[in-house]
Amino acid sequence: MPPQSADNTGHGEEGTASVELVAAIPFLLLALAVAAQIALAGQALWSASVAARAGARAALVGADPKSAARQALPSSMRDGAEVEEEDDGAGGIEVKVPVPTLLPQLPEVKVGARSGLGDGDG
Repeated sequence: MPPQSADNTGHGEEGTASVELVAAIPFLLLALAVAAQIALAGQALWSASVAARAGARAALVGADPKSAARQALPSSMRDGAEVEEEDDGAGGIEVKVPVPTLLPQLPEVKVGARSGLGDGDG
């Protein structure tokens, strides 16, 4: 048996890095898809929050809060949005929007936000 040198050290492991990379690609793609779906959910939650705040401001100045909340949503989220006025006397608005999905097979999930402004709030 010849002594181990830099030339013949890993002859038994040729190509293993390629095989490991090919095996890891599906997991990397899955992690990327999960991260993108979480980002979409965060964007939907942010949009619902902005819309609820716009609706509460409209209620405070005497305008139509439901219309203001819908107008504050991105156009892609307006169709499935639910906008409700709360009966708390403070002009509270609750907005629920569906989270866009990357895969059509995923179930519909809605996220929501609620906002109310009293006298002196901005």
